[in-house]
Amino acid sequence: MRSVRDFVAGVGFFLQGVGWVAKHGRWWLFGLIPALLAFVVYVVALIFLGTNATDMAEFLTPFADTWGWRDLFRTMIAIALVLGGLALAVLTFTALTLAVGEPFYEKLSATVDPLPGAEEQPWWRTLPRSLRDSLVTLGYVLLFTVPLFFLGFVPVVGQTVAPVLGALVSGFFLTVELTTLALERRGMARKERFALLRGNKAGALGFGVVVFLLFLVPFVAVIAMPAAVAGAALFVRDRLGPDAHSLTPQPRH
Repeated sequence: MRSVRDFVAGVGFFLQGVGWVAKHGRWWLFGLIPALLAFVVYVVALIFLGTNATDMAEFLTPFADTWGWRDLFRTMIAIALVLGGLALAVLTFTALTLAVGEPFYEKLSATVDPLPGAEEQPWWRTLPRSLRDSLVTLGYVLLFTVPLFFLGFVPVVGQTVAPVLGALVSGFFLTVELTTLALERRGMARKERFALLRGNKAGALGFGVVVFLLFLVPFVAVIAMPAAVAGAALFVRDRLGPDAHSLTPQPRH
């Protein structure tokens, strides 16, 4: 039951983020700029993928040329490519948007979660580390999602279990990406951030899954991005407390 409560609480942090940006409309508009730029890039990429998925499926399956049901098989591959591309876009959208808009979102996160005495570094110094950490996170994502991609072809399991597992995996790593700004201000390295979120797995999943599902809806990702950053800052603040030097979760009441 505690895990269920923590999961629901994680969803609640995103809703708190929505409430925060609703009260601070200037910051919401401020956070839309990099998200909109990244969105345009992904729309073009997904349109290209969608219009060429059939040709890509044919290129990837030359062994099926003599099959009687090759057209059905390649249609399934094409659909899987589009769905996989969409899921990958959702995951990498956050990383790219945070990288492009780091000066924007750093200020937004710091406003939501102020840490007295915290030393802010220029964005051009933190950008290389952020990109490196995002690539490591993407590697972990692919480690899980590639097997899930092939699991999707298993009858019944592929249409039930695989999407649920995919949403959970994607949601957790979205939380990893979105909480990076607030956790880095507390001096936490990548391994420490992962350890903290694993210790709060249910809450991290609740927050990340709702963001993942919303980000699947076209253009909603742009609108919701500032709220996701604000909600992630609130999530970190609740788990770590207001002290910038506290590196362990605070007791829950």
